[in-house]
Amino acid sequence: MNVRPVRAYPGVDALRPETDVVFLRENTEGVYSGHETRLSADLSTLTRVVTSSASERLAEFGCEYVRDKNADGFHVVHKANVMRETDGRFLEAVTDVAATHEIPTETVLMDAFGTRICLEPDTFDVVVCPNLAGDVLSDVAAGLVGGLGLLPSANIGPNRGLFEPVHGSAPDIAGNGTANPAATILSAAMLLEFLGHNDDGQRVRDAVEATLAEGPHTPDLGGRRDHRSSRRRSHSLDSESHF
Repeated sequence: MNVRPVRAYPGVDALRPETDVVFLRENTEGVYSGHETRLSADLSTLTRVVTSSASERLAEFGCEYVRDKNADGFHVVHKANVMRETDGRFLEAVTDVAATHEIPTETVLMDAFGTRICLEPDTFDVVVCPNLAGDVLSDVAAGLVGGLGLLPSANIGPNRGLFEPVHGSAPDIAGNGTANPAATILSAAMLLEFLGHNDDGQRVRDAVEATLAEGPHTPDLGGRRDHRSSRRRSHSLDSESHF
């Protein structure tokens, strides 16, 4: 399961400062399963994989998550009106598990959700999504709070977890003085909490929030580029060019 919290922070010029939503995304199936075929020079196909078992695991995780966070329930985002077999299976599995645990749910078509999250982000708290929908819609929500540089994420399995910023490590901008480390550090806070070090995780989170509130800021948040890093990188490249 993929966990992507999206929230606005003090000191950041967010489009929607009221945004505070967590996306719980199935992370193994859907169109990301890798079943693509080029059948001819004109035709390629993609097989979408959805199982009840994976959908139920996500739902169980979602029920446990909202209980731990004292949330009222969760929204289920889907497109079962068009993808009746695949999203229909996902929707049925998730809502059945939630009903068993007496967790309130509200279903939302993913295209309608795309509009509502931009206009009324404060109407959402926890959102349960299929793989592709969770990936795309959480990135859309990132635009409401200041960008992908603020979004941590966790990939949680039965026994282990992997923690990383939503945008990845961004090696293409390494050394330019432009990378925002907030998402990486916030991912480390999620790791600490996963390991049971809740107080330490909160200390890391508090430090990030204090820095965002007081500055300095990276260029994606309106700050200035670190020219010293740029000069160091240029000097390094110039030196390498002599070898």
